[in-house]
Amino acid sequence: MIPDPDDTIVALSSAPGPGGRAVVRVSGPRTRTVVRAVTADADTPFKLTPTRLTLSGVGAALPADLHFRVAPDTYTGQDLAELHTIACPPLVERLIADLLAAGARPAERGEFTLRAFLAGKKDLPQAEAVLAVIDARTPADLGHALTQLAGGVTLPLQALREDLLNLVADVEAGLDFVGEDIEFVTAADVMTRVSRGIAHLVNLRRQLEARSRSDDALRVVLVGAPNAGKSSLFNALLGESAALVSPVAGTTRDYLTANLSVAGVAVELIDTAGHEAARDDIEAQSQLLSDGQKLRADLVLHCVPADAPEVPPARFPHAAEVLTVRTKSDLAPSLRADVTVTLLDAGGLDSLLLHLRVAVGRLSQAPLAPSQSRCRVHVGRGLEALRRAHEHARESDPLELLALALREALDEVGAMAGAVYTNDLLDRIFSRFCIGK
Repeated sequence: MIPDPDDTIVALSSAPGPGGRAVVRVSGPRTRTVVRAVTADADTPFKLTPTRLTLSGVGAALPADLHFRVAPDTYTGQDLAELHTIACPPLVERLIADLLAAGARPAERGEFTLRAFLAGKKDLPQAEAVLAVIDARTPADLGHALTQLAGGVTLPLQALREDLLNLVADVEAGLDFVGEDIEFVTAADVMTRVSRGIAHLVNLRRQLEARSRSDDALRVVLVGAPNAGKSSLFNALLGESAALVSPVAGTTRDYLTANLSVAGVAVELIDTAGHEAARDDIEAQSQLLSDGQKLRADLVLHCVPADAPEVPPARFPHAAEVLTVRTKSDLAPSLRADVTVTLLDAGGLDSLLLHLRVAVGRLSQAPLAPSQSRCRVHVGRGLEALRRAHEHARESDPLELLALALREALDEVGAMAGAVYTNDLLDRIFSRFCIGK
């Protein structure tokens, strides 16, 4: 059941837990009144206003920023406020409790984006793309989601739907003049326009299949300084001597790849050259190759020798996850294992394999964008209907059959674009969101 869009809702829209900043979002017709319960600065729209929050049971005022926007120029199409304050869980909980006491109710999963859809601010593929952006685990996933969010799926579907609507109108107009020598659209024109629609849906099906392949191996990339033990770890994980191991730094000039199975998931393990300033063209090329592998990594194993000084965690913003591995534990008397993962006090290769299995299992379960699984069904049905329409036009079958097939195709395209939907469908889509989005 779709929640009442006339309610005023509130939720934490930033990550829960302590941190530098928490964002509490309020939307609905009583937003201004609800926000005034905790601050007097609810009348300055379209700008970020420094303010102070007065919370029940808290002696001192809490510093905050208020961003208040008035309908309809908002994400939800309603009055919308965001309170930015310190991410202290007890204070955030008190803030939300006071907003609820002032007349708001807790937002359901995905309710802010659902209201954006109902207000016409986002169509269904774009609303689904919001979830796809949140769930993206690789740069490629994020790129597809952002393209969909920008209308990369909707605009072509809208063009196809408009053409089908015009074609249905021409065909059904001819039904009123079946016995007369009046032709609104020729059979050749019908077949040309239907063929164009078939080509569009075939191309869309190929894109969906390409994005939903489940047999792509996860890319696990070993990185670190020269002579950090990457090649030894590479061999240990494979259980064979695939990489040359030497105490001389810089042995690996190119990158090495090998396939293995981790927790039943296909993994491509990649050993890269150690990161250092290039002294010649060959080393410069090897660094470029290593950088290219890092950019495409799903999981980075950052190798740091056990005798190396403690360093801040390395940043690999393009990787879905990073595990820091302390190698060469024989150089540190306090470490007895061959490999120690910094997430544990002790361990070894078994500990690393355990963490690797958990990470790979988590990454391999990243869900498809809802639009991909949903659209796949509609694409198949739409293609079937268009092919029937093409056959009816070619065989000069009664116009009623042609119009029926075109109507079925139009319904399927409309369902993909979100022009045709049910409450159950919306509930199924938006229930996958987190609260606050």
